[in-house]
Amino acid sequence: MHDIRAIRENPQGWEAALVRRSAGWAGTAERVLALDGARRAAIAASEAAVAEGNRAAKEAGAARGRGDHAEFGRLRALAADKKVEVARLNDDARDRDQDLREMLLGIPNLPAPDVPEGADEAANVEVRRWGTPRAFAFQPVEHYQLPAAAGLDFEAGAKLAGSRFAVLRGAMARLQRALAQFMLDLHTREHGLLETWTPVLVRPEMMVGTGQLPKFGEDSYETTNGWWLVPTAEVTLTNLVHGETLEDGALPLRFVAHTQCFRSEAGSAGKDTAGMLRQHQFEKVEMVSITHPDRSDEEQRRMLGCAEAVLERLGLPYRTVLLCAGDMGAGARRTFDVEVWLPGQDRYREISSVSTTGDYQARRMNARFRPRGGGKPEFVHTLNGSGLAVGRTLIAVLENGQEEDGSVTLPEALAPWLGGLRRVTAEGVLA
Repeated sequence: MHDIRAIRENPQGWEAALVRRSAGWAGTAERVLALDGARRAAIAASEAAVAEGNRAAKEAGAARGRGDHAEFGRLRALAADKKVEVARLNDDARDRDQDLREMLLGIPNLPAPDVPEGADEAANVEVRRWGTPRAFAFQPVEHYQLPAAAGLDFEAGAKLAGSRFAVLRGAMARLQRALAQFMLDLHTREHGLLETWTPVLVRPEMMVGTGQLPKFGEDSYETTNGWWLVPTAEVTLTNLVHGETLEDGALPLRFVAHTQCFRSEAGSAGKDTAGMLRQHQFEKVEMVSITHPDRSDEEQRRMLGCAEAVLERLGLPYRTVLLCAGDMGAGARRTFDVEVWLPGQDRYREISSVSTTGDYQARRMNARFRPRGGGKPEFVHTLNGSGLAVGRTLIAVLENGQEEDGSVTLPEALAPWLGGLRRVTAEGVLA
C-alpha cells in the first residue's frame, strides 16, 4: 500500500513512476488526492462542529447562570444540533477513509528506478546464463511423453478433481519428495533460512497483507467459511510479522517453507494445458525475508543466489532475467525471474521469481521495526522468492536427463535423498 503523504508531497513524480507500469494508471494521483481532500475536509468540518458545540454548551451554562432562559434554550438546542452534525460528519469521514484505503490497496507498487521500461516480457532484460543446454543425439520430448514418467497420471487427476490436476505414483512421487527435501536442506544448512511449517488456509486479512486481496481474489480459492487457500507460502511466511513491531537487531528474518499451493489460473485459459507445468494444486519451496530498508536490495541479490544455487547443484541450465515495469506482479518493486532450460519445449521457462516489495506489503500488514538509535518505528521491507517450484523442477530434471531408450538419468546431487538411486528406467522404476 502507498503512503498518502508521499502522494501529497509529489503527486507528479509518484504518478510518473506508476505510469511506467501502464499508461492506464494516468490520472490516479488526481483521483487519490480528490478522495483524500474530501476525507480531510470531512474531518476538519467535524472538528469545527465539535468546537462550535463545545462553545455553545459553555455559553449556555453562562446564560443559565444569569437567568437568560431564552438564550439558554437556543444555545442548548444549538449544542444538541452540533452533536448530531458531528456524528454525521464522523460517519462521512470514516466512509471516505475506507474508500481511500480501498483505492490505495488496489494500486500496484512503484517500480524501482533501475527496472527496465516496457509493457510485457519482450522488454525483460537477460542478466546472465548458467550452464550449456545438452546436445541430444535424438529428438528430446516433453516430460509427460517420457516412458520413465509413467507415474504422472493426469487421467486420474482429472477423474478426482478435474483438469489441471495430477496424481503422482511410484518413482515420480518419490522424486518430487526428494526434490523438496533437497531444496529445504540446502536452504537451511547452507543458506541460513529457518525452516517453517505454516497453514495453507488463512484469514482474508492475510491475503490483503501480501496483496492477493482485494484486487486479485479470482486467482485464488475461497472456502465457504471465508478462509482462503494460499497461492504460495509467501502469504503465511510474510504475515508472520503482521501487526508486529520488531527490534532492529532481530533483522533480517529469513524463512523457508515447503507447502501445497492453490491457484485458480483464472487468466491462463488455454495456456500449458498439457503436462504439469501449470496446475491448480502444486508444491513450492518458498523463501521470505523481512529486512531493514537499507539492506533490502542486498537481500534480494542474496535470495536470487539461493534460488540459482538449487539449479546449479542439479546441473540444470538456466537464465536470469530482470523483469520490465509492465511485466512485474502488482506487489513487486523489482523482480528477477529464473528460467530453467526445458529441452522438450526447446526454451527457457520460469521456475522462480525473486521479488522485493519495499515497504508496500509492510504498510498493508502494519509491520514495523524500532531503529537501533531510537526514534519512531519504521516499516520493514519484505522479499519473497521461489526456491524452487517443485513440480517445475521435476519437469526440468526429467527433460534434461532423458535418454533415447525412454529412461532418465538423475542429477548426482539427489542421490542422498533417493537412497543412492540415479535412474528412472523406461518402465518408470527407480534404479
